[in-house]
Amino acid sequence: AGYRTGIIGKWGLGLSDTPGAPWKQGFDFFFGYLNQIRAHNYYPNWLWKNQEKVPLQNEEIITQTTYAAGIGSVSSKRIEYSHDLMAREALGFIERNRNDPFFLYLAFTVPHANNEAVAGRIPGPDVAPTEQERARQGLEVPDLGIYQNKDWPEPQKGLAAMITRMDGDVGRIMAKLIDLKLDEETIVFFTSDNGPHSEGGNDHQFFDSNGALREKKGYLFDGGIRVPMIVRWPGKVKAGTLSDQVWSFMDFMPTAADLAGVEAPGNIDGVSVLPTLQGNAQDLSKRFLYWEFNAKLNGIAARHGKWKAVQYYGRSLELFDMERDMGEQNDVSALYPEVVSRISAYLSTARKSSVFWPEPMSGKPADFSSVEQALTP
Repeated sequence: AGYRTGIIGKWGLGLSDTPGAPWKQGFDFFFGYLNQIRAHNYYPNWLWKNQEKVPLQNEEIITQTTYAAGIGSVSSKRIEYSHDLMAREALGFIERNRNDPFFLYLAFTVPHANNEAVAGRIPGPDVAPTEQERARQGLEVPDLGIYQNKDWPEPQKGLAAMITRMDGDVGRIMAKLIDLKLDEETIVFFTSDNGPHSEGGNDHQFFDSNGALREKKGYLFDGGIRVPMIVRWPGKVKAGTLSDQVWSFMDFMPTAADLAGVEAPGNIDGVSVLPTLQGNAQDLSKRFLYWEFNAKLNGIAARHGKWKAVQYYGRSLELFDMERDMGEQNDVSALYPEVVSRISAYLSTARKSSVFWPEPMSGKPADFSSVEQALTP
C-alpha cells in the first residue's frame, strides 16, 4: 500500500539465512534481535541492523544452560543497553519517514528477564556484582532511578525501573509524533505479548500485576494470556472509552490491512476489528480462539463467546463462564456438558502436527534445542 515498514526490537520468526528473516517478510528496515533467547541479554555484544551485525561495546559470556543449546548469555562488560538503542532507532525511523506513510512494529523486550543471568552469571575479574546487583541480575537495567531507595526486594526495583524506562521512551515517541505534526494522523497500538512473569527473581504478586486474573506468564489461564490493548487514534477512536471485545493478535494484521485500504490475505484466522475501534457493534462471539503451551505445563485452551475451556495434560477439561468468573475459580463443566462437547470437538481439530512442536496433550515437552539446530545455518 506504499507504506515504509520497519521492525525494531525482538523478531522471533526466522534467523538471517531462513525464509523467516524480517527483510524477507516485507520489512524495509530492521534493528534488534533475530533470536529470542539472545534477546534475554540486554547487553549483547552485537545486534542486527538490516542484514548486518552491528558490534557493541558490551562483552558477552555464553552460558551453558537449559535454554536452546546454551545460546543464552550474560555480559561481563555492560555499556550499551539494547532497549535504549531500540528507542533511539525508533525515533530515527519516524524522523526519516515523516513525509511518507509508515508502519513501525516496535517490539521492546522490557521487562523480560535474563534467565541465564539468574542461572549462573560468570562476571569478569573487574566487574564482580554487588550483593544488590546479584539479587536483581535477572532484571537488567542501567539504573534504578526513582526506585533506588524503595523498601522493596531488589528484583522489584529492577522491574519497576525497566517499565518506567519504557514508559518514558513511549512518551518520547509520542512527543516526536507531536513535534512532526503527525500525531493526529497516526494510530498507535500498545500491548503486551503475555501476562506478568515471575522470572529473574521477580514476584508477579508483589505489585498485584495480574489483578483478578488467575496465574501468570506460561499458563493458559487468563493471567498468562489476557493483556490490555490501548489504542490512540484522534478523531476516530473516542478517548477514554473502554471495550470488552475479545480479540487476539491474529486480528491485528487484517485490521492493519483494513486501515491501509488493502485486502488482507485469504486463509487466515484473524478478522479486522476496525468496526470495534470506531465504536460500532461487532459480534465476534461465534468464533473460537485457541492456545496451547508445552514448555512448563502441557495444555490447551479455547475461548468461545463467554466460555473459556482449559485442559492440561493428565487432567480433565475445565470450563469457566468468563462473564461471571473472570478469575477462573469455578469449574462449571459438570453443569454445561453441551458446551464442553462443543468446545472439545473444536479442540480436536484446532491444530496441525509439527515436528518442532509436539501435540501438547501427548505430554512431551517442546524440544527447543532441536528447533534451534534446525534453523541455524
